[in-house]
Amino acid sequence: MTEKIVFLDPMDPKRADVIRAMLPEGFVLAHGTARGDDHLKEIIADADYAISGQVAVSGDVLRAARKLKLLHKWGVGVDNLDTETARQLGIKVARTTGNNTVAVAEFTVALALAALRCIPHSHMKLKGGEWRPPNVPGETFLLSGKTVGIIGFGGIGQTVAKLLRGFNCKILYYKRNPLTAEEEQPLNARHAPLDEIYASADVIVLNCPLTPETSGLINRDSLAKMKKTAVLVNTARGGVVVEDDLVDALRARTISAAAMDVYSVEPLPADSPLLTLDNCVVTPHLAAIVVDIFKSTVLHMFRNIQHVSRGEPVPEIDSVV
Repeated sequence: MTEKIVFLDPMDPKRADVIRAMLPEGFVLAHGTARGDDHLKEIIADADYAISGQVAVSGDVLRAARKLKLLHKWGVGVDNLDTETARQLGIKVARTTGNNTVAVAEFTVALALAALRCIPHSHMKLKGGEWRPPNVPGETFLLSGKTVGIIGFGGIGQTVAKLLRGFNCKILYYKRNPLTAEEEQPLNARHAPLDEIYASADVIVLNCPLTPETSGLINRDSLAKMKKTAVLVNTARGGVVVEDDLVDALRARTISAAAMDVYSVEPLPADSPLLTLDNCVVTPHLAAIVVDIFKSTVLHMFRNIQHVSRGEPVPEIDSVV
């Protein structure tokens, strides 16, 4: 019996062919060609397994699936999947825990450097024929020796801390369940309350999941507590930041700069004010996208699908529902 896997995100046919070459025996592959719930309902209707990268999967979409056994996240953040409806319908939900940890951590450090040194602004000016523009958006700063506050200190946050050891940074972190002193020591990290991080950190990094606790965490009040020279980096989820408040803070220079890879609405609308700010680095949700982990991530998802196909549980580390 052949089972069908559908990738819900729109996908280039050439990339789909690469993935087909990795398919286990007994499976076929389809993929999205457009955006929107109507298209998702159409392609998920006869799927046995569905994989979502960045597209949101609503309860209406899940209810259109006639025989879906597993909804798999390409990545780890499942806040845009209706997991409660999946639970009600008996559809398992899984993710690829750990696969993108280094990729996202490296990108986080890269965004911090880009914002601190105004690299994108200077790049665009030189592309436009202007050598060493007289006015960069603001002062530029070293990353070396700075205090970095990391909000969310799981695998990605801890890997960011490891990478920053080479920059001799002091690490403050916030996590619901703090590490032990023995675990903190090699990371040069110390648990701190959020207000201390806001007041003390030169760079504030968001690596937390989007939950009721973190939704809107960075808002007008928290931004007002930060240093005027602070840089905010978000590679977590867009909903952690109140974007209108961030825009106001950047315009008023309440903080120095921000670097964003994720947004409350994706794709980021063309009229977003974030695109108009010279002290805001923006990238289109790229942090986890690297060739190095492409094959291992796809095979990781296929292994979990095979577990379900054989009637076995998804490994606990990857199981969401």
